Amino acid sequence: MATSVPLRKQPVQERSAKRVEQMLKACASLIDELGYDGVTTTLIAERAGVAVGSLYQFFPDKRAVVQELTKRNLAHFTNEIERRLDWDNLKHWWDGVDEIIEIYVEMYRKLPGFARVRFGDVIDLRFIEPERDNNTVIADEIAGLIARKVGVPVDSIYRQITIASDLGDAILALAFRRRLFGEQDMIDEAKRVVRNYLEDAL
Repeated sequence: MATSVPLRKQPVQERSAKRVEQMLKACASLIDELGYDGVTTTLIAERAGVAVGSLYQFFPDKRAVVQELTKRNLAHFTNEIERRLDWDNLKHWWDGVDEIIEIYVEMYRKLPGFARVRFGDVIDLRFIEPERDNNTVIADEIAGLIARKVGVPVDSIYRQITIASDLGDAILALAFRRRLFGEQDMIDEAKRVVRNYLEDAL
């Protein structure tokens, strides 16, 4: 199994950081057009307007570019949860559940490349980190964030958040990935099921 490490070196200068951002944006747009298998490092470099050698200064291969893009998508997800939830003034905890699901849905609909590769599970179940599966990494991030915000030990909610995250993802997959049912129906169903589960579990 391939275990490429994103970013051979961190871009220090502003110009280098801008070039890396161009590569990631180019990769995301190409994934939307061609899917992961259709993307090559040459195409990424061409779309980004940089030399292939410049891409290889930072990334060893295509997989590493997409890994870095995926890590940034996960950071975007958790940052949006932190930014958009008014933790001190939630009328009810399930409003937080609804908002987290809405952020995920918004990423599907608007974030370039996300609908095709998501958090990397279509490529490798351990795409974000080689030691842990993608769903575990995501659940760790969400549980840690919520625990800090509401002032409880992460161990007290980790199992429930992990199960809730997998439940929501499986239901949304019926609309966005398997396309068996209407999107809004499945969004509403994901909210209902996750709320009901957490209400019993917590």
